[in-house]
Amino acid sequence: MSRLDELLSELCPDGVNICKFSELCEYVRGITYNKSQEAQSNDADYWKILRANNIILTLNRLNFDDVKLIKKEVKIKPTQFLKAGDILICAGSGSKEHVGKVAYIFEDMDYSFGGFMAVIRCGIKMNSRFLFHILTGSRFKNYLSFALNSTTINNLNASIMADFSIPVPPLPVQHEIARVLDSFTELTAELTAELTAELTARKKQYEHYANLLFESAKDVKPTTLEEVSENCDYIRKPVTSGKREAGEIPYYGASGVVDYVNSFILDGDYLLISEDGANLIARNTPIAFSITGKAWVNNHAHILKFKSLTTQKYVERYLNMLDLTPFITGAAQPKLNQKNLNLIQIPLPSMDEQIRIISILDRFDAIANDISIGLPAEIAARQKQYEYYRDKLLTFKPLS
Repeated sequence: MSRLDELLSELCPDGVNICKFSELCEYVRGITYNKSQEAQSNDADYWKILRANNIILTLNRLNFDDVKLIKKEVKIKPTQFLKAGDILICAGSGSKEHVGKVAYIFEDMDYSFGGFMAVIRCGIKMNSRFLFHILTGSRFKNYLSFALNSTTINNLNASIMADFSIPVPPLPVQHEIARVLDSFTELTAELTAELTAELTARKKQYEHYANLLFESAKDVKPTTLEEVSENCDYIRKPVTSGKREAGEIPYYGASGVVDYVNSFILDGDYLLISEDGANLIARNTPIAFSITGKAWVNNHAHILKFKSLTTQKYVERYLNMLDLTPFITGAAQPKLNQKNLNLIQIPLPSMDEQIRIISILDRFDAIANDISIGLPAEIAARQKQYEYYRDKLLTFKPLS
């Protein structure tokens, strides 16, 4: 008999209490502000605000690619700063599937959250990590599907949350279930770390040969991006998260796809280059990436159109190897503006040499991709396993 079976048999053999959310938790909505109160990264001081786009829908984790900055003239209550044990939830969105997505806050943070967001804080009867797993499961999704179908406004307000029914086993049972479910995510993290280490080694090998190849091209007279491409930044059109209509067309930001929408502003082959964000310094993901087909791009990525796809691919690889520090402005919020982008000089060899360099680097990429393709597949399998046990462990017999 497992530890959990022992606890269930000892502490709640006849079932568990089912309580309303309002009896167990506090629901705190985020701050509101207007356009004139937004701040820039070069301002002296500002608040950092998380919004719906800062929760990854499929992973229930935070990302910090596009954090809103607002002036400190905006008043924020102490309860509107994120604290350890909080559950950040999307309370409003143009897409129903984003309403109710959550992320767990592991430590106190100097971040607040916007008006379309809320924070859930548990009382003494509820383990916050246990509740987090409930909120990612089918019980909460089914409740939202029913509750939000009764309104045309995707607003998860306090009154809707208040009626959500939650099984409340004794705290030792909650702790043990949270521990078991967390162990699945820890196993996934360990697997990811192992495969990522191998991937890192392959990337270092790639970088070594890429440096040699680009070094051999430096005898060529350099050119600028203005000379070999058309800047299409004027096409960019950000859409606020509250007004996005869900669809299948990729919506790109500084670091790649951040959402999927039902309309587009581009259709063809383009090179996107990160305009702002920590990625410009950390280089966790490529700062330049090619896209093809229909797409929507917000104002956090430059858009370049090339006459030659070979040159586009060559420039993409070169920029992703280049130290951009001399071209980046801003400390708190690094930025590669259009003026500085146009100052970057590219050693552009003949078309045959471009093809040769790309071909060699593509072969190194293929090796890395074998690992990176296997990594998400393995993670997806772990995720399905987690979802199965989560819903199984969080199903209780109600106490008569």
